[in-house]
Amino acid sequence: MKKVLLIVIALGLAVAGYYWYKSTNKAGGDGEKQAPIALKKHSDNFNDAVSTAMQSYFEMAASFVDADTAKAKEHCNKFVQLLDSIPMDELKKDTTDIYEMAANTLMGIKSNAVSLVTITDIQEMRKDFSMVSENLYPFFKLINYEGANMYWQHCPMAFGDDVGANWISASKEVVNPYLGKNHPEYRGTMLNCGMVKDTIKAQ
Repeated sequence: MKKVLLIVIALGLAVAGYYWYKSTNKAGGDGEKQAPIALKKHSDNFNDAVSTAMQSYFEMAASFVDADTAKAKEHCNKFVQLLDSIPMDELKKDTTDIYEMAANTLMGIKSNAVSLVTITDIQEMRKDFSMVSENLYPFFKLINYEGANMYWQHCPMAFGDDVGANWISASKEVVNPYLGKNHPEYRGTMLNCGMVKDTIKAQ
């Protein structure tokens, strides 16, 4: 009786082993393993919040192109509000000090943006805009940006012949927010003065 029982158990194990082997080797007939699913680092909510805030930044830049200080302040105020809607706590899941560094950089962005809306002189406003931009650029590196391509652009004479400044654009085309269409000296002749220094893109 024991012998029969052992034979039944052995057969059962053999059948189970056969079906396990078949189920783990089902992928087509070419023997290739299925690639693992790649997961995003951030939630859609995080990425959408960053994208929406940047839309206000781009509108602020366009206002500087038109030398429209009222519109620049309007879009800057909206930009600051939208920065507050970015769920920065998501970065706390990182095992490094990413959250602290990103939060401090975001504070610098907001500080210069808040300063911008208190100023009346357009050139001084543009200087604050340049500082907002200078803080935004490393911010995207810190958070491991996952949105559409953006372009880090440079004007070599934003505040004089040898004083340059940078900004971020949604397009490769250079449309200069520092010299713009209505510059007191250059008028619109330097609207496209500048160059693309880097592409900010998802890694």
